[in-house]
Amino acid sequence: MNTLTLDRTDIKILNELQKDANLTNVELAGRINLSPSPCLTRVKKLEQTGIIDRRVTLLNPKVMGLEINAYIQVKLDKQPQSALENFRDAVERIPEVMECNWMTGDCDFLLRVIVRDVEELEHLIASKLSKIEFVSTIRSNLVLKQITYKTELPISTSHAIVIRF
Repeated sequence: MNTLTLDRTDIKILNELQKDANLTNVELAGRINLSPSPCLTRVKKLEQTGIIDRRVTLLNPKVMGLEINAYIQVKLDKQPQSALENFRDAVERIPEVMECNWMTGDCDFLLRVIVRDVEELEHLIASKLSKIEFVSTIRSNLVLKQITYKTELPISTSHAIVIRF
């Protein structure tokens, strides 16, 4: 297993890129008080080690007409490895599923989905999720109002971080 220690400068780079992945290397270097060449070297290292997984553009769902954000709890009637893999594979093919988490507790999976309206949510549940083999129970909860939504991981520059990969 390899290790990498992220110093204060690496963490500043990560925090700045989490806020704005479109920063040019020169802009990023200026924000963290580093010259462009060593800044680029550090960013490349963070990408190569997998710490920077990917850079994305976040769209505003409401502007795109996606009004309904819901959490759906799914229970399977059986949990052999094949059933878990089948569910995972089926859910990955459903574009409305934004997150799928394998859970402990009252449900086997917790999904976060986003759709245009309640009719699309009904269609998603009735025509897609309920048709997946071994699904026994589906419970949905609609989000009335999103209070906070973050994509930035909370990483502090107060101490070095040791990464194992």
